[in-house]
Amino acid sequence: MIQRILTVGGLTLLSRVTGFARDIILAAILGAGPVADAFFVAFRLPNHFRAIFAEGAFNAAFVPAYARIREQGGTERAGIFADRIFTLLLASQIVLLALALLFTSQAIDLLAPGFTRDPGRFALAVDLTRITFPYLLFITVVTLYGGILNALQHFAAAAAASTLLNLSMMATLGLAAFFPSAGHAAAWGVVISGVLQVMLVGGDAWRVGALPVLRWPELDADVRRFFRALGPATVGSMGVQLALFADTIIASFLAAGAISALYYADRLNQLPIGVIGIAAGTVVLPEMARRIAAGDESGAAHAQNRSIEFTLLLAVPCLAAFIVIPELLMRALFARGAFTDADAIAAGHTLAAYAIGLLPFVLIRSSVATFFARGDTATPVKAALVAAAVNIGFKFLLMGPLAQVGLALATSIGAWINLGLVLWFSARSGHASVDERLRQSLPKFAVIGLILAAVLWLCQAPVSDLFSQWHHLHNLAAVALLALIGGACYVALLLALFGPRWFVAFRTHP
Repeated sequence: MIQRILTVGGLTLLSRVTGFARDIILAAILGAGPVADAFFVAFRLPNHFRAIFAEGAFNAAFVPAYARIREQGGTERAGIFADRIFTLLLASQIVLLALALLFTSQAIDLLAPGFTRDPGRFALAVDLTRITFPYLLFITVVTLYGGILNALQHFAAAAAASTLLNLSMMATLGLAAFFPSAGHAAAWGVVISGVLQVMLVGGDAWRVGALPVLRWPELDADVRRFFRALGPATVGSMGVQLALFADTIIASFLAAGAISALYYADRLNQLPIGVIGIAAGTVVLPEMARRIAAGDESGAAHAQNRSIEFTLLLAVPCLAAFIVIPELLMRALFARGAFTDADAIAAGHTLAAYAIGLLPFVLIRSSVATFFARGDTATPVKAALVAAAVNIGFKFLLMGPLAQVGLALATSIGAWINLGLVLWFSARSGHASVDERLRQSLPKFAVIGLILAAVLWLCQAPVSDLFSQWHHLHNLAAVALLALIGGACYVALLLALFGPRWFVAFRTHP
């Protein structure tokens, strides 16, 4: 399982690296002003719906259902189930796309009401959203294909697909002179990438003989059970996305650049969430579903414990860096062209606020897997909705004194509430099974994280002074050296507190 997490994580890392290259180009060309704000709103709208209906609710309901049907009913029955779901999914997305294109202005009114104060920015956001929204149709089909492949233990194509989004956007941004604006170039890059992702992931599903086809849908027992799981999962995903909608809505009333600061900070915060947390959750969900369907409860618990432990192993150094040197990271990555030092400072403060919630962000996917693998999508919904309500409440409380930093801090508070409730529900239902190895690891990770943060804090000033004459490379060189120092310190602390045998145990199975 760890090898599969590394495969997904490695390909996701490739996607994030190309994503940073894309964002560096975006920052240099768009900066953090009105055009950037309009594009990010247009980019967020289909992504909000994708998170609700595709990667969020759909995966939570479909992957364990497909794995269970294939384990218990065979390949043919699983194929029929996938065909019927594919037909229903495609039809629903076509209807949603038509509605979105008809009512784009009203959607922007709802998502970014502050834009009405700036007619130019509002009109541009409407125009760009009509270009980007078809991306939702393509990426939803990609999610179905990816869910089938994940259930079959084929993770590579789905994990690599998002790299095409970054490459496509960089290509169109490179041709920005041929578009009405750089925002239009980026928007067309988004929708083109959707077509490319369908071809990549669909091609892999076809290669393994699992590509779904249109089939007249029948509400048989498998389909009905899927929708019973999909309903609560959709409500839960909507709760999370409502909190993100609130970010955009509130930020649209703040000074120009607030939405962009949230975007760039979230992009860096999403690096460990995607590479570590989502990769671990993607792998552990079908693994647990398969084991539970086969009656192997201890094996499922072991898989979840090792997933959590491995997630912490990779997340702790990211947490220390985001808390201690966020402004330096933002300057090194984005401070060039239209993206100023002031923009980097604003985004750095926002990143530090997001980082407070990094641990629950990366752990939540592995934590809820114990419910999703059993077909229980309702219980995590309770936690998600309570956390979303707390999150939104704190946004309104903190937006005045802290601007977009308050929005990010509220998101972190909501993340801790979500994880805490999921763990409590898991313990109450008897699904929690924390083994002795994980119990011993948790305090060790806490000690290592505190020491690593102290080392970075002590080294930041002298390292920055060391490269003060390097001009444009100053920040990049400082981050590189701090990464080497921090990495060496982290490895030494791991070996001192855990020992080499601890790492070898990841390869063992119950």
